[in-house]
Amino acid sequence: MSRVGKYPVALPQGVTAEVKGQTVCVKGKMGDLSLPLSPDVVVVVAEGTVAVSMRQDSARARVLWGTTRNNIKNMVVGVTEGFKTVLEIEGVGFKAAMQGKELVLNLGFSHEVRFTPPEGITIKAEKPTVLSITGIDKQKVGQVAAEIRGFKKPEPYKGKGIKYQGERVRRKEGKKK
Repeated sequence: MSRVGKYPVALPQGVTAEVKGQTVCVKGKMGDLSLPLSPDVVVVVAEGTVAVSMRQDSARARVLWGTTRNNIKNMVVGVTEGFKTVLEIEGVGFKAAMQGKELVLNLGFSHEVRFTPPEGITIKAEKPTVLSITGIDKQKVGQVAAEIRGFKKPEPYKGKGIKYQGERVRRKEGKKK
């Protein structure tokens, strides 16, 4: 049984939530997000909180109960503060730059890698080797960061590639003579 699902989500000042059919909509100062609901869970908005409960006690409902509650909590945090992921680029000649709305990466290939972020995601090249990805949707921010990291994952011998800030790359010993 989910221990997370039983706690209600508090709505801070300036954030509103409403249930429209099988969709939860959360609006705040940074924008608005919506989440389609499973028929196994019931969402109730009352007195500045959002409560999630199971329609009936089944295995699927128990799984979705806590997940739905955390997704709603992430929506509330997203419309109030937003989410940010920082990527670091390591390697000789590896760099990133923004050209208009497009991200251009030089990663040691014979060509530049170009990436256009989806709607609602902002990418900034703070330094040529540091990228910050911001947005109100936690899933989108994480997905964009994973896609950019996927262009050149950090390799274990020299550590070259794109990694998350604070990520530790396990290093291997090279060839012996």
